[in-house]
Amino acid sequence: MKAFQSLESVMPLLFALMVFFSSFIVQAAPVEFQNATVRQPLPGKNLSAGYFSVLNSSDKAVTLVAASSPWFERVELHQHSMHNGMMRMEKVDSFAVQAGEQLHLQPGGLHLMLFAPKNELTLGAIVPIQISAADGQQWQISAVVTKIPTQ
Repeated sequence: MKAFQSLESVMPLLFALMVFFSSFIVQAAPVEFQNATVRQPLPGKNLSAGYFSVLNSSDKAVTLVAASSPWFERVELHQHSMHNGMMRMEKVDSFAVQAGEQLHLQPGGLHLMLFAPKNELTLGAIVPIQISAADGQQWQISAVVTKIPTQ
């Protein structure tokens, strides 16, 4: 009987500990980056393209404004657009990811342009990329080097 009374006296403490430690359970981040890749440059070329998907499960839009990588001299946000019947790439200031939506960086659309690699981009290598948002948030992502598909 005494052991049962002891258990009753520690129950509030056990409950408080469970609540405290449950706050440390890993939950999905409000902004997630998925399937990040960097293309292996064509022979003799010193630029590449980077692609990934961004899932914004927060209740606020997120505006991505910059990217950088210690593996490249410069990284820019780019898009493909049609001008006078010709498709061209152009630098943009930002990518907006609306609340609850997903944005895909992909060939023929939004993408990263990565200039002057500092390291050899061998297939399967992992390239670190830092993404920055207008509100100061930053994310470190890892992109896998892939081959440019043949047409």
